[in-house]
Amino acid sequence: MPVPKAELHLHIEGTLEPELAFALAARNGVDLPYADTGALREAYRFQDLQSFLNLYYELMAVLRTERDFEDLADAYLARAAAQGVRHAEIFFDPQAHTARGVAMGTVVEGLWRALERWGSPRSSEAESGGEETHGVSTRLIMCFLRDESAESALATLDAAKPHLHRITGVGLDSAEVGHPPAKFREVYEAAAALGLRRVAHAGEEGPPEYVTEALDVLGVERVDHGLRCVEDPALVARLVRDRIPLTLCPLSNVRLRAVDTLADHPLPEMLDAGLLCTVNSDDPAYFGGYAGDTFDAVRDTLGLGPERLRELARNSFLAAFLDDDEERRSRYLAEVEAYVFP
Repeated sequence: MPVPKAELHLHIEGTLEPELAFALAARNGVDLPYADTGALREAYRFQDLQSFLNLYYELMAVLRTERDFEDLADAYLARAAAQGVRHAEIFFDPQAHTARGVAMGTVVEGLWRALERWGSPRSSEAESGGEETHGVSTRLIMCFLRDESAESALATLDAAKPHLHRITGVGLDSAEVGHPPAKFREVYEAAAALGLRRVAHAGEEGPPEYVTEALDVLGVERVDHGLRCVEDPALVARLVRDRIPLTLCPLSNVRLRAVDTLADHPLPEMLDAGLLCTVNSDDPAYFGGYAGDTFDAVRDTLGLGPERLRELARNSFLAAFLDDDEERRSRYLAEVEAYVFP
C-alpha cells in the first residue's frame, strides 16, 4: 500500500479518462470528434494551459446527468484509494456545466452520491460506514472560472446556496494570466460570510504578485500551485511564517510548460526553505498520473528520500480542511508516521 496521503488539488472534470468519456458519450448520444480512445489520448498533448483548457471544456459535453457525475467521481475515488489517498478535497466547475444547461443540483447531487458512498464525513447519512469500508473521506470545493465575469461568479454562489451543506469551500481556477484575484473580491467576501473556506489558483502562469493578492484581497487559506512564489523572497518568507499551504502539481507543471522538465522542478528547494508544500495530481487523466504516481515521480526524478515523502504526506493532512474533525486528522497523521517505506 502506498504512503497515506490527502489530495487537495484535484479537478473532478480532469479525471475524465478517454474510456469513460466514450462510454458517457454513447449513453448520452454525444458525438465526440475522435475516432476512438487512442485518438483522444493523442489529443492530450498540450502546448500550454489554454490548449489544455480547450480540450478540457470540449469533453465536458459528455457530462449530462447525476449518474454521469456520480460515475466520474466514483472512478476517481477508486483510483485514488488504490494509490493511498485517504482524504480528497475535490474541485468542481459549476459554470462550465450550467452554461451547457446542466443544473447546479445535477452536478452537486451526482458527485455527492459517490462521495457519500465512499464515506464523506460531512453527510449524516454517510455514518452508515462508507468511510470505514473504502477509506476515503472527502470535501467538495466549488471553483469559479476566472476567465468568466465577477457577476457570473456571484450568480454561481447564489445558485449554490441550496447545496451549501454539501460544499466546504470555494476556489478560483481556469486561465490565470490577465485575470487577477482582485477581480473576485466581492464573491470571496460573500463566500466568507457564508462560512466557506477559501482557496485560489495563483502563481502558476501568473506572477508571484497574484499569490500576494490572493492572500490579501481574497483571504485565501491555501494557495493552489503557488509555484512562482520562489521568485519573491519576501513572499516565500511570509508563506513560511504564516504556514500557508501550497498545493503543488509537479506533473501538471511539466505538461503545461510551467517548468521544462520534472528535474527542473523547485520542490526540493521549496521544502528546504520551509514552505508547507503538498503534491497533487491536478487533472490526472490529462497529465499522466494520479496522486501515487505523482509521489513516485518526485521520488524518482527529484531524489526525494523516505523522510521527504513522509513530510509531503504529513503536510497534506496538516493542510486539509479537517478542522471540524481533528480526531480524523490525528488518525491520518498517525498512519503517516507509522508507515514503513519499502
